[in-house]
Amino acid sequence: MKRLLTSLLILGGCLSFQALAVDSTQQLATQAKQERVTQKKYNQQREALFNKSEQELKQLKSELEAKKSALDAQNTALAQTFSANEETLANLEQQLRLETGSLGEVFGVVRQSAKSLQAEQQLSVSSIDANQYIPVVNDIVAATKLPSMDQLTGLWFAFNEQIQASGQIRQVMLPFRTGTGTLETVPAARLGAYGVVGEQGYLRWSNERSDAQDYSKQPEPTPTLTLLSDATPFSMQSVVIDPSRGVILEQLALSPTWQDRLAAGGVVGKIILGLLIVGLLIALIRGVALTLTRIKIKKQLKTPQQPGKNPLGRVLSAYDKDKVHSAEALELRLLEVVVDEQADLEKGLSMLKLLAALAPMLGLLGTVTGMIETFQVITQFGNADPKVMAGGISMALVTTVLGLIAAMPLLLAHNILSSQAESIRNVLEKQGIGLVAEQAELDHSQPMAIKQDLEVQSQGAA
Repeated sequence: MKRLLTSLLILGGCLSFQALAVDSTQQLATQAKQERVTQKKYNQQREALFNKSEQELKQLKSELEAKKSALDAQNTALAQTFSANEETLANLEQQLRLETGSLGEVFGVVRQSAKSLQAEQQLSVSSIDANQYIPVVNDIVAATKLPSMDQLTGLWFAFNEQIQASGQIRQVMLPFRTGTGTLETVPAARLGAYGVVGEQGYLRWSNERSDAQDYSKQPEPTPTLTLLSDATPFSMQSVVIDPSRGVILEQLALSPTWQDRLAAGGVVGKIILGLLIVGLLIALIRGVALTLTRIKIKKQLKTPQQPGKNPLGRVLSAYDKDKVHSAEALELRLLEVVVDEQADLEKGLSMLKLLAALAPMLGLLGTVTGMIETFQVITQFGNADPKVMAGGISMALVTTVLGLIAAMPLLLAHNILSSQAESIRNVLEKQGIGLVAEQAELDHSQPMAIKQDLEVQSQGAA
């Protein structure tokens, strides 16, 4: 019985498990079926999108192919038109060459001549009043076709106008720019095509601004409007003309004067000039004194018995025939007098020599100072612009020149004055030597006379 119950229980469990398994299998099958339906719908949607995109791409391809065909046809038509135009242009150029013939060369010559005349009109002062045909010349220069007969005639008149204006001295009224910037109308004289002269001299004319200004520096002699107005062809004097039409006159303003060069030397240059002036004063004073001394010595040589107030007179005064002294004592006395006179003769020459040696050293100092200033400018501005370095370079060069200029006359004056003093000293020494020789002869003759007197006295006693 128990076994039967157990079997029934096992059978019931199996049946229950089998029922559960059947239910699970049915659920899984239902779920898989639903998933397949969902996937099928999604695939159908994707296929629909792909089909739609494919249709759009096919339509776009068809449109592009149609456009390409249209562009190809247009390109072919344009190529044919271009070829036809090229052929037509070649035919027209050939026809132009045949019709123009040598006129093309004439057109080139006319344009070249017009350009030359245009440059002349832009640079020449004759455009102040000879400007009637300037527009005609400008039209010919800018033209791209053959000039007309009227233009050729105008070009001929423009050349004729410039030729006549270049040989005229003509009174004109022109706008003048004053130093304050105001514009005034003043009378002037045009000297051909070279310059314009006002009341104060040459005027700088500008064709771009159509006004005139003063030059900062005028040439010598300076032509004026009054001089040209009062002159006649027979009384006309020579007039300075700038053939470069103002370039040389502008450079004349840049050429420094001697005051500018001295100012460029700075403090060192002024010191050198001061030394030169002092040295020349010393040389002048000593030169006059030595000259007067030589004149007095020449007069003294003619009257040696009457010593005067001069170096030779004082030397002669040292010798006194009435006094009894030896030749050695007289020589020392004369040497003392000559030494005193030599010191007086050479007074100031040592200072003159010192100034002559000091001037080049100061010039070298100015050169070094100028170079230091130049290098400082280069350090500050970082370039080597001559205009920026002009101050230092001017000091470096001018002081050297001033030092040499000051040293040369001072050395020459020292040499001349030393030679004069040496010449006077030689005269004094020569006269002193003569006095010593005279005294030595006198000393030698006195013992001989005493001896002869003694001999005479002894013979008389006998």
